[in-house]
Amino acid sequence: MTEQHSPLHDEHVALGAALTAFAGWQMPLRYTSDLAEHTAVRTAAGLFDLSHMGEIEVAGPEAGAFLDRALVGNLSGLRVLGARYTMVVQEDGGVIDDLVVYRTGEHTYLVVANASNHDVVLAELRERAAGTGLDVRVEDRSAATGLVAVQGPHALSVVEAVPGLTPDPDGPADVTPATLRYYACLPMRFEGRPVLVARTGYTGEDGFEFFVDAAGAPALWRALLTAGADHGLVPAGLSARDSLRLEAGMPLYGHELDRTTTPHDAGLGRVVRLDKVDADGEPVPFVGRDALAARAHSAPARVLVGLQGLGRRAARHGYAVHASTQPDAPVVGTVTSGAPSPTLGHPVAMAYVTPEVSAEGTELAVDVRGRREPVRVVPLPFYRRPR
Repeated sequence: MTEQHSPLHDEHVALGAALTAFAGWQMPLRYTSDLAEHTAVRTAAGLFDLSHMGEIEVAGPEAGAFLDRALVGNLSGLRVLGARYTMVVQEDGGVIDDLVVYRTGEHTYLVVANASNHDVVLAELRERAAGTGLDVRVEDRSAATGLVAVQGPHALSVVEAVPGLTPDPDGPADVTPATLRYYACLPMRFEGRPVLVARTGYTGEDGFEFFVDAAGAPALWRALLTAGADHGLVPAGLSARDSLRLEAGMPLYGHELDRTTTPHDAGLGRVVRLDKVDADGEPVPFVGRDALAARAHSAPARVLVGLQGLGRRAARHGYAVHASTQPDAPVVGTVTSGAPSPTLGHPVAMAYVTPEVSAEGTELAVDVRGRREPVRVVPLPFYRRPR
């Protein structure tokens, strides 16, 4: 299959990025070094191309009621220009994808899916819409949309320095990027083009994501790079994005989340709204409700934990977790993500382990290529940005 190119592909080539295949796309892995890009986001700012993500518009008079039925969260209760992290699950509660949903109008929502699950999520939403009889439309906007993100402690300074980024005449007059709340969005204009600016991200830092039409994405990218030159901003690739989200304890689909995992397994039961009701006050029969209600009141078979490496060798996805470093110690879990932490200076990992070894401070071991490396259970996230 031919890999898709981001609308910013030529920009990445011109910057000398190392490109890699990812979820059917050719995307920048890094521009200089993973460490430099990671550090820039933690100390200044990084610029990311996220145009491979899926953007699906759900619109119509009953769009909110439909999303309440299709997803685990309460989307009809989301304020206009608000955003919410949620999930789409199977009937058995297994996660099909984790999503961010923006309410862009009274009857309009933007559902952002992971690139690897775009086709599946689109098909699920269309199938579920057809089965409800509700007045709702599901439209794929991915090919027409570019998505770039500025992340880091200097993100606001970068955004405020962009020439041509102006308020939208139809947007709220009392909200600016500086006053925009976390998990909220704001319609603006860039050189006359509509752009949706969201205070969301996947790095553990403050930041902004820009949804713009694909044709306008290169000009916005260049403007952000220019505006950020005095604020330490650098372009950053997928490798830095992964190490940043790991430090922030954020799940990655295919690692911490998959169809065998429920939101509760991943410690994200809070996103499941069993209490949501319809216009008649009746419980909403959303897909997966019965299974998730049962799971919410049952003891877990496994728990997602953070692991701090006590040696120098990092655990990686799929490595076995053992009860101790002893040769005969039983397997008690599996690593989902792991890497050296540039910010903390030691290896970190996330893993599913059995409940009896999940307590903070428990010392375990990970089999790193035939050698038992000591680790300690620690709270997630590993890193929290200074306030």
